[in-house]
Amino acid sequence: MHEIGIAQDILAQVLNGAEKQNARSIHRIKLRIGDLSGVAEDALRFALEVGVRDTIAQDAIICMEQIKALCYCSTCEETFEPEDIIFLCPHCGTLSSKILRGRELEVSELEIT
Repeated sequence: MHEIGIAQDILAQVLNGAEKQNARSIHRIKLRIGDLSGVAEDALRFALEVGVRDTIAQDAIICMEQIKALCYCSTCEETFEPEDIIFLCPHCGTLSSKILRGRELEVSELEIT
């Protein structure tokens, strides 16, 4: 379960950022997670909830925004949301390899006091 390592990295980033701002408490952590990031949201949430124990983020609300994949077809110059793991353009049938979004895994907001 690689989500444990990801959670540790996220928490290190969050706690370091909060420390730099002289925060006493972290109230909310918002993440953006792309459909193609390879992260299981439930596993990541669990790992984060365990990881924040006994830190200034122990009472933080963890919000996760799911980002749908978006591809670009260079043949017909259209964007589309793929239906499965094969990025076939629904407009012209061409196989696309250009991913515009969906790989995100980032801390987008941090609410501190």
